[in-house]
Amino acid sequence: MTMEIGGYMELEHFTGKEYYPDLFRVNLGRTALAHLLQRLDCGRIFIPQYICDSVFLAAQQAGFEVVFYSIDENLCPLVAPEELQEKDYLYIVNYYGQLSPEEIRGWDREYHHRVILDNAQAFFERPIDDIHTIYTARKFLGLSDGAYIYSSACPQDENDLPQDRSAGRMKHILGRLEEDARTYYSEMLAVNHTFSDIPPLRMSRLTENLLRAVDYEFVAAKRSENYKTLEQLLPSQNPFTRRTPEVPFAYPYYHPDGVRLRKALAAQNIFVPTNWSYLISSMPEDSFEYEWSANILPLPIDQRYGEREMKMIADAIRAYDQENSL
Repeated sequence: MTMEIGGYMELEHFTGKEYYPDLFRVNLGRTALAHLLQRLDCGRIFIPQYICDSVFLAAQQAGFEVVFYSIDENLCPLVAPEELQEKDYLYIVNYYGQLSPEEIRGWDREYHHRVILDNAQAFFERPIDDIHTIYTARKFLGLSDGAYIYSSACPQDENDLPQDRSAGRMKHILGRLEEDARTYYSEMLAVNHTFSDIPPLRMSRLTENLLRAVDYEFVAAKRSENYKTLEQLLPSQNPFTRRTPEVPFAYPYYHPDGVRLRKALAAQNIFVPTNWSYLISSMPEDSFEYEWSANILPLPIDQRYGEREMKMIADAIRAYDQENSL
């Protein structure tokens, strides 16, 4: 970048501290995986079927063979350790922050210390010593990109990747602050569509700067408060609520009519994503993957909201149940 002095002001340079200032910074979770696999000289990567398709597509596009596996109702991988060959790795997803450190360490020992942990839904869960871990900042914060890698294969001081640029991806993030989500929904989709062709890059200056501006204590407290409120208003026993994370991603609420309920909530401007919609059409209806994708609703509990919004969500779901005699 050419040196300039004076002229109009840019965004402030924030002086706070990132939550993970010492980790390897990259542009996206999917490119973090691709880069880590390359650094590990991976053979095959075992990936659960219950996952965002961007994960296995990123591994395949980077030239790695993907082997899919199932998980049971306790979120345990149904893979025999002997199935892993010398350079193979097992990709484990920490769904909604449900995996305890003890479980993760146990699997790492069982699978010959070749576990890669996906903490995209558990951003605040600190790294466990010597377990390769990927974090995705934009799942928890108002950012267009940004991810971290914890691994001895990716020391921070060896980050010689070209640097990404994020300014062109910020329109829907900035617009959502001043207007409604519907106005910028197509812009968000267009940005997400570009991610499939982006290689591993170093985290952009803009994203790194914004990560230094976040009040992480506030974010953690609000998410925890909102989760507890929904937990009281809408009790839900399912594999994703057996453990209350210290800082939750969402409140995973099970509903037997999840697909229709999402549409009813959206009509009231309560937007609940589907994790992950392609599984509804690709997996058997009697599979866990189908059931969880269709009927587990990740209700929003993030730092933008408080008790008032949580009660609105609960009231809307109860009204739906009364109207449909559920």
